[in-house]
Amino acid sequence: MANTANKDTFTQWDVDSISRPVVALSASMVSKDWEQASHQHRKAQLLYSVRGVLNCEIEDGVWIVPPQCAVWIPGGLSHAARGSGETECYCLFVEPDAAPDLPRGCCTIGVSPLLRELLLKTASFSGNAVTGAREERLIATLLDELSAAPVQDLHLPMPRDTRLRRLAEMLLADPAVKVSVHDWATRIGMSERSMSRLLLQEIGMSFGRWRRQLHVILSLQRMAKGESVQTVALELGYEGPSGFITMFRKTVGKPPVQYLSARSASAPIAGDFSHVASILFP
Repeated sequence: MANTANKDTFTQWDVDSISRPVVALSASMVSKDWEQASHQHRKAQLLYSVRGVLNCEIEDGVWIVPPQCAVWIPGGLSHAARGSGETECYCLFVEPDAAPDLPRGCCTIGVSPLLRELLLKTASFSGNAVTGAREERLIATLLDELSAAPVQDLHLPMPRDTRLRRLAEMLLADPAVKVSVHDWATRIGMSERSMSRLLLQEIGMSFGRWRRQLHVILSLQRMAKGESVQTVALELGYEGPSGFITMFRKTVGKPPVQYLSARSASAPIAGDFSHVASILFP
């Protein structure tokens, strides 16, 4: 899909003004990083990655969206989005009352082959056309599949406490640094016990699990850009790839290469997008 649009193309789509309960569009990105500033809309949004890794950021967390996964963003929630490397995705906009069992909070979900095909088919509907009985049945099935989609543990919660926010900023700035939990606590003016207790209270994670989750997110971003497992492991402070692979497998259930390969292999071919309405991001 040619990259012919300017940076304001997305804003030309006022999805909240479209009366249909569900509107789907495909989005094509160029092969470089992109970022969309914080914004919100009345309709809920599903952002589905066909290829590449997407990030969605809200005030209290960051969600990672690898290929064949999607992030669900409730209506009215301010969020920013960005892509790593070459990315293609679908945007599904849903009226808040379109179905009773849709997720209530922001989350990353797995996309089944059936849900993927329903997204593609819905994206081929004209955005302002009167929905017919056949389209209504397809959309109802799509909403059923979306409501039943499994939630993926690819979320980095962000604490609200200013000291813990400072800790998060330091970890993001230098994820490879090898510092004890005691020293991290000292750096933000807390005792180790107080920091650990407040982390559990605010984000429901220990410091170690939180840091591993951060490493998974950063590694998926970098591997999506073509970096090798060994390079990523060294950049994140591991002595070699074996320790990093063990951490990744324990966190997401598969080694990193197998995890990404399985998702890339199930991506639709480029020709599948030729007939759907599209947004082109610069």
